[in-house]
Amino acid sequence: MAEELALPVLPLDDTVLLPNMVVPVRLAGPETAGEARAAVEAAQAAAEASEKPRVVLVPRLDGKYARVGTLGVVEQIGRLPGGDLAAVVRGTARVRIGAGTTGPGAALWVQAEVTEEPAITDRARELAREYKGLVTTILQQRGLWQVVDTVAQEDDPSALADMAGYASYLTAEQKVWLLETPDVVTRLEKLLEWGREHLAELDVAESIRKDVKEGMERQQREFLLRQQLAAIRKELAELDGKPASEEADYRERVEAADLPEKVREAALSEVDKLERTSDQSPEVGWIRTWLDTVLEMPWNVRTEDAYDVRGAREILDADHSGLADVKDRIIEYLAVRKRREERGLGVVGGRRSGAVLALAGPPGVGKTSLGESVARAMGRKFVRVALGGVRDEAEIRGHRRTYVGAMPGRIVRAIREAGSMNPVVLLDEIDKVGADYRGDPTAALLEVLDPAQNHTFRDHYLEVELDLSDVVFLATANVVDAIPAPLLDRMELVTLDGYTEDEKVTIARDHLLPRQLERAGLTADEVSVHDDALRLIAGEYTREAGVRQLERSIARILRKVTARLAVGEVELPVSVGAADLRAYLGQPKHTPESAERTAVPGVATGLAVTGAGGDVLFVEASLADKETGSTGVTLTGQLGDVMKESAQIALSYLRSQGGPLSLPVGELAERGVHVHVPAGAVPKDGPSAGVTMTTALASLLSGRPVRADVAMTGEVSLTGRVLPIGGVKQKLLAAHRAGITTVLLPKRNEPDLDDVPESVLAELNVHLVGDVREVLELALQPATAADAAAQAA
Repeated sequence: MAEELALPVLPLDDTVLLPNMVVPVRLAGPETAGEARAAVEAAQAAAEASEKPRVVLVPRLDGKYARVGTLGVVEQIGRLPGGDLAAVVRGTARVRIGAGTTGPGAALWVQAEVTEEPAITDRARELAREYKGLVTTILQQRGLWQVVDTVAQEDDPSALADMAGYASYLTAEQKVWLLETPDVVTRLEKLLEWGREHLAELDVAESIRKDVKEGMERQQREFLLRQQLAAIRKELAELDGKPASEEADYRERVEAADLPEKVREAALSEVDKLERTSDQSPEVGWIRTWLDTVLEMPWNVRTEDAYDVRGAREILDADHSGLADVKDRIIEYLAVRKRREERGLGVVGGRRSGAVLALAGPPGVGKTSLGESVARAMGRKFVRVALGGVRDEAEIRGHRRTYVGAMPGRIVRAIREAGSMNPVVLLDEIDKVGADYRGDPTAALLEVLDPAQNHTFRDHYLEVELDLSDVVFLATANVVDAIPAPLLDRMELVTLDGYTEDEKVTIARDHLLPRQLERAGLTADEVSVHDDALRLIAGEYTREAGVRQLERSIARILRKVTARLAVGEVELPVSVGAADLRAYLGQPKHTPESAERTAVPGVATGLAVTGAGGDVLFVEASLADKETGSTGVTLTGQLGDVMKESAQIALSYLRSQGGPLSLPVGELAERGVHVHVPAGAVPKDGPSAGVTMTTALASLLSGRPVRADVAMTGEVSLTGRVLPIGGVKQKLLAAHRAGITTVLLPKRNEPDLDDVPESVLAELNVHLVGDVREVLELALQPATAADAAAQAA
């Protein structure tokens, strides 16, 4: 039967005492010490002389007493190292708290029933061995080797479980649960669960500790090595007479550099900031990169211009055939520069005499290669900036330094790459610059290409003024309409309309053929291509404004010659004439077809301008039969709105003037008209096909075919006036390439004929017309007597 005892209560607020545990209890000091002292004194008063005083130690959490306590024996009363009175109490057994009772002293007395321990089973022993191993692992990780020996010597499962009262990783609530649970198996199972959780936490904490320790050690080692490196550099610098630190090196470089005053102030300010900033700060890298960029810029470096105007012209002529407008403009620029230099007018109002030219023309006419030639003729450095596909405004003006990976814009990088402040900068494909949510690069180019502003250009990365007023900017474009008007207004437009056939032969003979011979591993003595072959290639195999297809055809011929030499089909030297081209290039692709196309009434030859230069187009018209077709006008061939309106105007004019022109326009009320412009897959627009449509309709109504050697262009009004159009030079070059001999132009386009090469005008019969009647008289074949009789009937 369980033993009942009357014992004084010693409350424990900050700890839980399990059986077999020994703890000191303060008897003086805190408020709870008074209760403990009263309990100990009461136990001393009740105890017999041969017995040690006994108390019941009850955990009190949040002001509430537990239902179970620990029977404790006061082993000793003495003083702690600090001088406070304390009692050493050892727990002996679990007791269940009963009703209150009376006893000596001021302590609280209760009836306590000693709890009997259950019998030890095999399951308990198995759990005890497992728990002992777990506790040993935890203690070993914490380095408590003396406690490991104590745990290893304990064989009683219940006592081993009660040793958990010393575990710091268990909470007071968990220890109270252990006190209230007498079953050893239950206690050991719960302790194993808690121990495994704590061991997992220890593993994670250890891993984190190791990582942190390794990181700290690496940082400390790096810091130590850097300090040693700095000390070594300092010693070496003192021996060599160099700056003792990197900051001092930057300061010395800035002070020694030939920088503008404001740039020097900004650079020294950054050096001051570098000296105040810790080496571990990421801002150090940004400052160093900015200083390196500033020091690499050629702030006061300029190349001497070659003022030999005659020699510059010879260089331009040697590199490019034709292109007289561009060459004249460069020569004019050099002449003006020479005059200003002679009179000491290098800088006026802070601005130098740079130039901004826009070279517009079809592909393959030499716009890009002209930039290098211009730089060589002027004695300047050359750098190319490709703008095709650029969509970010920061590509031009640079990124702000707050961004990771910031760098200056393409203009600043071009100046740095050139190594001088007055290079020739080629802005290639300026018409293909895009715009999106990151900004519009063309808007950023407004300041770059404005002679009134670019002497104070400010890049977002550098944030100091950069003088671009001495730079010669050459912009290239295929389509002028794609360039925004404000940007185009800042550039001097020079149009390259393409080459004549004679110029192509000259270019092929003097430039393209030697280059392709070298690439094919041949020499001029081994392979020669006659001028008649080059002329035939330019006229019937390529037919383009530029010379790219012409160069590819020459390269193809030379590759075939090389292949035949390799297999022994031909022997050196090889001569390629016009009759040999079919064997190398096959059938001609662009044979004259105007005579064939205009052999029937209702077809007229017109002239147009495309992105690839001038071209010949045909306008076809037909009348539907009264019995089968519907009335009205049908327009096909992917025509734009302006071109559709031109067809309507042509038809309205012929209806109103049918009588004076002797055309049977009355039939138009009952028969449908169809106007088609091949090729149907190519979009077309513009007013310049007005006279061509009028002529095609007049030819259809009169039954008189259009002359095969005549091509025309011009806008038509409702009163029959022929209005001026653009692209005269490109259109005449296209007519010349197509074998046309007679061209009809608006009379008001007569000044544009000055731009057409003399060799082309000599082979063309150009008629300037002001009225549609003149066009019809010149373009339509004369009516035969039979036709006249049929019309009279």
